[in-house]
Amino acid sequence: MIRHRFWNDLNKYKVILFMLAPAVLFYLLFAYIPMVGIILAFKHYDYAGGVFGSPWNGLDNIRFFFESGDAWRVTRNTALYNIAFIVVNNLLQMFAAIFLFEVGGKWFRKITQTVIFLPYFISWVVVGAIAYNLLNSDIGTVNVLLKSFGMEPLDIYNTPEYWPFILVFVSAWKMLGYGTVMYLAAITSIDTEMYEAAEIDGANIFQRMMRVTIPNLYPTIIILVLLAVGNIFRGDFGMFYNMVGNNGVLFSSTDVIDTFVFRSLITTNEIGMSAAAGVYQSILGFTTIMLVNYAVRKYDKDRALF
Repeated sequence: MIRHRFWNDLNKYKVILFMLAPAVLFYLLFAYIPMVGIILAFKHYDYAGGVFGSPWNGLDNIRFFFESGDAWRVTRNTALYNIAFIVVNNLLQMFAAIFLFEVGGKWFRKITQTVIFLPYFISWVVVGAIAYNLLNSDIGTVNVLLKSFGMEPLDIYNTPEYWPFILVFVSAWKMLGYGTVMYLAAITSIDTEMYEAAEIDGANIFQRMMRVTIPNLYPTIIILVLLAVGNIFRGDFGMFYNMVGNNGVLFSSTDVIDTFVFRSLITTNEIGMSAAAGVYQSILGFTTIMLVNYAVRKYDKDRALF
């Protein structure tokens, strides 16, 4: 009976399942099957033995990662950058969506939305090249302008203190359009009668935003923040590597777990230690999302992920 029902459901929902298949296949190939490589974190990898034939070495790789002196630095940088990205990006995206929603001109709204969405499709390689041409100490546009006004040029690529602000700005600029679309979709689903009632009561645009729009965006904000928190210990490798490269002067303020793992693998060929850093990163991410989801469930279980 159960088997017969299974085949009936499969036939009934075959179109939906067919549409779902690419996503399932993607995560199966690039997320679940590669999890077998976790065992490399507990092995002394050699090419003759391969993944399964290399000798076990217990927790030596993880111990070496922490004794290297870089574990705290890259963990701190990864977490702080992602917290800044979550706060700044979500605030800018939400207010950009509210602004576009409140603007009366349809053509202005469409053109603006298109313009702010364009940076999302630009490769980080191109963004890194643009940043270098803007910030280079010799021929960069910023320093050329400073010199033209009789000011001292800024040695940006040798000054770590500038880069937290630069990276947060670049991330916000690139992700603004993508996040704005999601918030705009949530805003357009709000019942228009609520806005009409607020307008009848004499509420201005600012009051409608604070009393109607933002409270109705809470579920969307919580879901987006929860999804982002799951990656709080995963740095955007494309951004950090293409913006900074192998500039060791900037590592103190720009090195994250992902770039550290990549550099360790390239320079020292320590596959086991690189795998250990990846496992450490995954454990931190899993623990964080579980704790945050638990806190949200305590506040309002209907808004938690699970």
